[in-house]
Amino acid sequence: MLSILKKEITSYLSSLVAYVTIGVFLLVLGLFLWVFPESSILDYGYAGLDSLFNTAPYLFMFLIPGITMRSLAEERKEGTFEILLTRPLADWQIVLGKYFASLLLVLFALLPTLVYYYSVYQLGAPKGNIDTGGVIGSYIGLFLLGAAFAAIGLFASSISKNQIIAFTIAVFLCFFFYSGFDSLSQLLSLQSLSLQDLGITQHYQSVSRGVLDTRDLAYFIILTGLFICLTLFVLIRQRQKSLRGADAIFCGTTLGVLILLGVLSNVTFTRFDFTKEKRFTISPITRGIMSNLKDPVRIVVYLKGDNFSAELKRLQHATRDMLLDLQAYSHDKIQFELVDPLAYIKKLPDAQQKAVYDTLESKGIVGEQHTVKTDNGVSEMLIFPEALVQFEGRTIAVKLLQTRIGSSGEEITNNSIQNLEYAFSSAIKKVTSGGKPLIGFTEGHRELTDLQLYWAMNSLADGYQVGRVNLATIPLKVLLRLSMLVIPKPDTKFSEVEKFKIDQYIMRGGRVLWAIDQVNAELDSLKGHGGEQMSFPKQLDLDDQLFTYGVRINYDLIADMRCAQIPLTTGSAGGQAQIQLLPWLYYPIFIPASKNPVVKNLDGIRSEFASTIDTLAIKNVKKTVLLTSSPYNKKISAPHIISLQAVQQEPNPKEFRGEPQTVAVLLEGQFKSDFQNRPSPEGLNENVPVLPLSKHTKMIVVSDGDILKNQIGADGSPYPLGYDHYTQQNFGNKNLLLNIADYMTDDSGLIDLRTKEIKIRLLDRPRIRVEKLYWQVFNNALPLGLLVIFAIFQHYMRKRKYAH
Repeated sequence: MLSILKKEITSYLSSLVAYVTIGVFLLVLGLFLWVFPESSILDYGYAGLDSLFNTAPYLFMFLIPGITMRSLAEERKEGTFEILLTRPLADWQIVLGKYFASLLLVLFALLPTLVYYYSVYQLGAPKGNIDTGGVIGSYIGLFLLGAAFAAIGLFASSISKNQIIAFTIAVFLCFFFYSGFDSLSQLLSLQSLSLQDLGITQHYQSVSRGVLDTRDLAYFIILTGLFICLTLFVLIRQRQKSLRGADAIFCGTTLGVLILLGVLSNVTFTRFDFTKEKRFTISPITRGIMSNLKDPVRIVVYLKGDNFSAELKRLQHATRDMLLDLQAYSHDKIQFELVDPLAYIKKLPDAQQKAVYDTLESKGIVGEQHTVKTDNGVSEMLIFPEALVQFEGRTIAVKLLQTRIGSSGEEITNNSIQNLEYAFSSAIKKVTSGGKPLIGFTEGHRELTDLQLYWAMNSLADGYQVGRVNLATIPLKVLLRLSMLVIPKPDTKFSEVEKFKIDQYIMRGGRVLWAIDQVNAELDSLKGHGGEQMSFPKQLDLDDQLFTYGVRINYDLIADMRCAQIPLTTGSAGGQAQIQLLPWLYYPIFIPASKNPVVKNLDGIRSEFASTIDTLAIKNVKKTVLLTSSPYNKKISAPHIISLQAVQQEPNPKEFRGEPQTVAVLLEGQFKSDFQNRPSPEGLNENVPVLPLSKHTKMIVVSDGDILKNQIGADGSPYPLGYDHYTQQNFGNKNLLLNIADYMTDDSGLIDLRTKEIKIRLLDRPRIRVEKLYWQVFNNALPLGLLVIFAIFQHYMRKRKYAH
């Protein structure tokens, strides 16, 4: 077998055809990766070789058949195959010798592409900012693909004496196994057969990311072994021989090993993540959720379209990769597809288009404008950065694009990719769970109304049962059924009975979100009282209880230079009032800086008349600050006169310098009861023993109830939570509430997935702008130059060897 291998390599590298074939491969690959803008690494902007591993398979479909077409076809055409059979070699040794020779030639063609790795390494920002482990893993995937194509090409060469016919058959078979099964699986009558599992694409895409799944490895080994056995069988049948002796043993052993490998790969599997941050390693929590799925879950991803920016393409690929990972651990219970809604909508008449948009929006699929940079400047395009998780008639929308004020496009994309595992795992868990956790919003103290809480409650309704509870009438045993209690901006005093119920709810493991305004101040009141209002402390009678738990909300207001804008009449012209948007210092915007999963990577949180919070040293209670003001703030103690005239005055920056003020804090641990060593309050109509110390539980205290309030339009319809219809900006209030609910009600640790970090690997754009032509020439000329140098050296050595 070794002699056959040497003969094949020497024969191939001695012909001009070999160097022309490999040279054309390297030239076309170089043009795709470094010149053509649609697939250019330089235009993509990320320090990686994704374009190489996405483009190379299609070039392999021509390169490898070009290498293998002469292996057996030429031998049979020229009659040298019969001479070869006279050697003391078994047929399987001949086949394997030619196969491994073809595979080594494929590796030889890939060696010059290491120049691309060097280039990306040099152009990284900073230098060397490339995931070497991920690249190595991707090259392993490309090698496995080459191994399968080489076996297919060798089989095609065995069934014809004509090299052109062998080449054509090999190209067709390679293309069919790479894309054909995927195309067949799209046919309506064949969708239930999972034909895509038989194709190469799904397995190669998984490995080409830098993740080696033993099932994908088994697939490539089985496919390669099958075509090698078919090649051996064809050669034996062409000589009108029967399969016996060493050849029969080889085929029998090979087929037995392949069958055993296929069975084992379906029973058990493991994965090797070569990437530096292990970004494709699924957490044990997610694996458990996926492996416990009893019925199929269908996911439709709407983030698909033409002319996407590099950031959106990266997010689209990452979403597909994540779903492939989840599918791997779900025993194929996860079924997904990527669709382009605009491609479908544009084909409809105008009258029907609005109905489709409304249907999508009702499911939580909301289009948004996205800015795309072009050679002529920038353009706007409509995208749908959401996915829909469907299970037994229930649906949950998953937002894929996590926008954040002040973040660059690369940072937004990276944050979005980091959040994918949590977003999909959380949605799948909610949609497949039998019963939804209960969340109650208190009423009876002039809290936010149902209309003001419409979007807060509606947003939670996808994964929770949400309603209002009156603490004055609800029995404690019923209150204990709640997974979380929300106190949304009360305005009147709490009775001792109500405080007792809250306290004992906490002692028994209940979770509470306190959204408390300590100071009475409203913008509507300002506008209705001549532009001035006295802000004064509220009398909620909750201070002693919160103090016992380890927190104090102060009777003050935060004036912050990082604030939202409000519309004010600044004059009139032609009898029409002139409205202008002006910054209002009492509407701070809190940009989360904490790495806690509740607030990590959230957009700014819009607030109204927030106060400061102090935390107290309480034993066995851990305190985590979630939200703070900016450093450019000023505390104003209540009572204080607030005037709209302040917007006309430019704030003095010297007066707004201080430490960031805490406005939201997470408390976790064992809390002491506020009713310890006290009798049950009068008026309590049930016999409830007082627990002095709580189970391990948690609560979140926010010094502004308005973060839960949605704005209301002139026609009385509510705007989405976090949407400011004056400035048409979206803030992170809705996602904050959803994260709080997930963190408070789920003890599995699923939300900790939001702490996952993925490093941004970018190219040095300023350097590329200056040196772009140099690197284009370098990466096209150097691989070809290395090939020419090797050809000259090989020709010289061969001439020197045979000249004597």
